[in-house]
Amino acid sequence: MANTLAVLVLFAVAGISATIAYDPDALQDICVADLNSGVKVNGFPCKSKVKAADFSFAGLAKPGNITGKFGSLVTTANVMQIPGLNTLGVSLARIDYKPGGLNPPHTHPRGTEMIFVLDGELDVGFITTADVLITKNIKKGEIFVFPRGLIHFQKNNGEKPASVIAAFNSQLPGAQVVAVSLFASTPPVTDDALSIAFQIDTKEVEKIKAGLNG
Repeated sequence: MANTLAVLVLFAVAGISATIAYDPDALQDICVADLNSGVKVNGFPCKSKVKAADFSFAGLAKPGNITGKFGSLVTTANVMQIPGLNTLGVSLARIDYKPGGLNPPHTHPRGTEMIFVLDGELDVGFITTADVLITKNIKKGEIFVFPRGLIHFQKNNGEKPASVIAAFNSQLPGAQVVAVSLFASTPPVTDDALSIAFQIDTKEVEKIKAGLNG
């Protein structure tokens, strides 16, 4: 049942992308990405020889090995893993969470995200540009949508591991983790800018930077 619903999520997002896609519309049946090409275009140039493996990926079948400091792991299935997605305007990801694990506040600048809970339960939410938090507790079999470009998060507040399948209406939606972007960028944002923005002492800024870069 869960696998069937996950497939329905994918088809729903595919339907959305066909009408209001953010990626450029396809002008041919397929355009399998040539990821090794030196040509720079908005997307990827097409390679001449294609095979079934260009349209297949098994990396979402099992939970990943969670080692990060946030207690979650995102396994992507976008054009970088499935070259056949080039110009099709869809992709997937699997997110696994330890008990207490967090997929920290982040944005996807090029795509709307829809998650389907495979196991466990999560507290999820997004913040509008009016600084309004839209939040909900979701359980196995339920779906939640994060609008394109808005800051959002997922937190496993249960005592068991949790996992979701995420669908996007973009072949490469991108992800920008707010804390990492601000406190661990290269070159770094100045301490005084972050101190003023967050109304904290520069020593706290250095502490946060050390924690994220460590």
